[in-house]
Amino acid sequence: MTVLEPQASFEVTDKGFYGRFGGAFIPEMLYPNVEELRRNYRAIMEDPTFQAEFRALLADYVGRPTPLFLAERLSNEVGATVYLKREDLCHTGAHKVNNTIGQILVAKRLNKKRIVAETGAGQHGVATATVCALMGLECVVYMGSIDMERQKPNVDRMRMLGATVVPATSGSQTLKDATNEAMRHWINNPVDTHYIIGSVVGPHPYPDMVARFQSVISEETRSQLLEKTGSENPNYVVACVGGGSNAAGAFFHYLHEPSVRLVAAEAAGLGVSSGHSAATTALGKPGVLHGSRTILMQTEDGQVTEPYSISAGLDYPGIGPLHAHLFDSGRGDFYAITDDEAIAAGFQLSKLEGIIPAIETAHALAALPKMGLQTSDVVVVCLSGRGDKDLATYAKYL
Repeated sequence: MTVLEPQASFEVTDKGFYGRFGGAFIPEMLYPNVEELRRNYRAIMEDPTFQAEFRALLADYVGRPTPLFLAERLSNEVGATVYLKREDLCHTGAHKVNNTIGQILVAKRLNKKRIVAETGAGQHGVATATVCALMGLECVVYMGSIDMERQKPNVDRMRMLGATVVPATSGSQTLKDATNEAMRHWINNPVDTHYIIGSVVGPHPYPDMVARFQSVISEETRSQLLEKTGSENPNYVVACVGGGSNAAGAFFHYLHEPSVRLVAAEAAGLGVSSGHSAATTALGKPGVLHGSRTILMQTEDGQVTEPYSISAGLDYPGIGPLHAHLFDSGRGDFYAITDDEAIAAGFQLSKLEGIIPAIETAHALAALPKMGLQTSDVVVVCLSGRGDKDLATYAKYL
């Protein structure tokens, strides 16, 4: 077994590092935006009036707490006790809204009038457009041209909610490129605009801030599991990881519980060695991406490798710095899941439990047979989103 580093090393430092990953590697033009946020985010988030408003919206608007569901038929199939943390039942259909509710409340306290965001699968874009409509703020969402085609229902939802959706046409025309364009937009509109990053990526304080907003997932899981089993701690918590916000939220309150293994499922695409993959920890090495030092897929001369996944939310060439540290330290177990394995797992859950998961989530489900589970094991899978947006892709395999 890997000897873990001291527990304190899983806390973010004042400079935004998790171990040797993180930080804020940003151009000078972006410094004022990021520094304003860094100076203020913790004080804003910890203010009792902020917490009261945030918690009220999570309850009355998002629909929290989300259920922790015992998937009996799936449990019988995999040979362990499997609970599903039903983030798919959040308003907008995924965990993303936990973060956008929190960040738009931060933006209002910083007197921002406009919101810019990036999106891959479209769920973060929808969640951002949703809270902008709720709060009456202008919303601009950048989305890769390819993702706009394969996630058209979410593009239509964003536009119906009043957002301007701008295609990113450079590079692979997916999430990485949408993030680049959103950051450029923010640089050009520093005074009145807040950038709502959708995952635990980007310069500090974003990875920490997003993880804290998403930590409601593991906070609820602990109390729900205690009620159902008599213990707050499962043997495993499993989540898919692209950038990794749902995983950060599902892992957060277990980071310092070494008896709980943290399992991350990455997108292997057509296979880790196929040249068409997004399995960052298998293929990547340390480098700087979108303002933080992390593990990313890159060429020998440091150029970012284009990722591929059937999932529009997992085709990102890096992972968040917290996840890079979990991998580097041995605290997390990382599995590479192919397109075919994910699709099969999505159909399996649909037919066994009557729940159609997002293809991102299906990657987490596909990790279960690879984990060497025992009948006594208790496993919590973060069911990060529902599969409505992916029906066109699923339909090709019917």
